Amino acid sequence: MALRRIAVHFYELNRAMEIASFIRSLPKAELHVHIEGTLEPEMMFDLAARNGIDLPFATVEEVREAYEFSDLQAFLDIYYRGAAVLVTEQDFFELMLAYLERAVADGIRRAEIFFDPQAHTERGIDFSVFMGGFADAIDAARERWGISAGMIMCFLRHLPGDAAVDTWNLAAPFVHRMIGVGLDSSEVGNPPEWFAEVYARARSAGLHAVAHAGEEGPPAYITGALDTLRVERIDHGVRCEEDRALVERLVRERIPLTMCPLSNVELRVFDRLEDHNIKRLLDRGVRVTINSDDPAYFGGYVLDNFVATVEALDLDRNDIVALARNSIGATFLPDDEKAALLEELAETGAALEPGAPEPTQNEKG
Repeated sequence: MALRRIAVHFYELNRAMEIASFIRSLPKAELHVHIEGTLEPEMMFDLAARNGIDLPFATVEEVREAYEFSDLQAFLDIYYRGAAVLVTEQDFFELMLAYLERAVADGIRRAEIFFDPQAHTERGIDFSVFMGGFADAIDAARERWGISAGMIMCFLRHLPGDAAVDTWNLAAPFVHRMIGVGLDSSEVGNPPEWFAEVYARARSAGLHAVAHAGEEGPPAYITGALDTLRVERIDHGVRCEEDRALVERLVRERIPLTMCPLSNVELRVFDRLEDHNIKRLLDRGVRVTINSDDPAYFGGYVLDNFVATVEALDLDRNDIVALARNSIGATFLPDDEKAALLEELAETGAALEPGAPEPTQNEKG
């Protein structure tokens, strides 16, 4: 019996390694990651020491032990405390470059990255400081590793809509370095309709629009983000399943959902990963994608999220390829760059189960 248990253990270990290798080999995009949420405890300590900032933790281990969250707000409290160590342009450069290097290792070819300017301007950090660091890191990563990245400026929804407009005005000289705007932070009690004005300004400036909705908030927040903010993607969106008509709309209008499975479990949106609805929605034709959200806090980057979800929900290779295809198709890349990545994904024919049909032209978009 002992030998059998050992054999089973090594079989499962080998299978997990094969799955990880397969997922890593696929070109894919990450569409839902908060750059401040990639601040690993080791970097947090290094930057705190460099900038003379006292932390309420004595060791890296104490930081990791604090990453037990009862809900979204419990996470946000420590998230903003961690962001306080980011002070200089070099700090922001190192943070962005570290994430992009990790993304490349996971097979990410395109990253569309959230940042929270209000978390920094409220501390007296000028826009030019973090935008300069982020932009230089994105340029350096493209040159070093060939990864494409764009920035999405998020407004903190626990602050008034007027504060978002003020932030938009401060951002004006840097809009050319952004691809879109988003909405994050505490969802419940902060509906998307409050931010209609700032989204209208962003659309007029030619930026794309996305918004967190339907994570802890109701399905009506998803509908509000679509109708009032006119977003092109919904971030999270797990509660859409409570409204059948809404799910049908998401399928009909091909609205992508940027889901974050490990985050959803850590923040108690789902008790277990086995309960997650990403597979059910995928089977119903919703354009779901897998992302990491705040990986330093939730224990997993994109590859970790993929592997854990595959194992928990028994996804097959066709499911994995579909998720990668959805992620590329949902990017804000120019059509020619998107088509090139989709073609590269299609050419990994060995990734499909034997006899499985190739994606149709409509699926490729």
